[in-house]
Amino acid sequence: MKTKKRKEGGREMSKFQETGQRPLYGAPELKRVYRKYFLFGFGIAIFIHLIILGSYYLVQAFQKEEAPMVTVRILKYSELGPPPSLLGAQTPQANIAGSVAKPRVGIPVPVPEAEVSSEQIFATQKELGSIISPITATGGGTESIVVSPEEVKVEEESPPEFVPYEKEPIVVRSVRPEYPELARRASLEGTVWVKIWVDKEGKPRKAVVAKSDAEIFNEVSAKAAMQFVFTPALMNNGPVAVWVMIPFRFTLKK
Repeated sequence: MKTKKRKEGGREMSKFQETGQRPLYGAPELKRVYRKYFLFGFGIAIFIHLIILGSYYLVQAFQKEEAPMVTVRILKYSELGPPPSLLGAQTPQANIAGSVAKPRVGIPVPVPEAEVSSEQIFATQKELGSIISPITATGGGTESIVVSPEEVKVEEESPPEFVPYEKEPIVVRSVRPEYPELARRASLEGTVWVKIWVDKEGKPRKAVVAKSDAEIFNEVSAKAAMQFVFTPALMNNGPVAVWVMIPFRFTLKK
């Protein structure tokens, strides 16, 4: 049957070449060849999709980079301290001695009449009363201590465990901790979570190890955390001091 149809197709093609008339091409002819062309087209489509997907994963494999460090805050409800007071803590007042200007008038001193100068200016009682003596702070003993403004430094208190903020601190500069040589020789790996107190200027003031897989990594992690630089956290368009959590992962390249 197939041989007969092929012969008929050959005759129609010969007739088309001789007379120039297009041979009849209808449903029987389409049913006879559609399976072959369908499989051929389906195979080409699969091949093109495999090339596209393979190229994507191949590029991803060559451009694979280390995942960026993400700041994670892990706090339990039981670890949260009491909410900050609405009235605010009153800052204790320190007795500070202001700078004392030297008197511009002379103090009378008895001298012989022969040495008295007519140009010498003596202070009046009113001017003498306006001279301010230095302010001293008396301690528990009998000695008095003069305090200068340059020597007074108000120590900033660390923020509570939870401080609300609208914009969290962003790492501007990160420092990778050194891998301890002893841990490298012992093929030790692990992760250290360091809690950093970031002040209103975005600088770390204190670093505390919150969780650690191995104590050998604690010191280098805290040292690296103190070299970080952040953007300050913002609350009501003003900077606030907060605690942030930074993970330090120690892995050996295999």
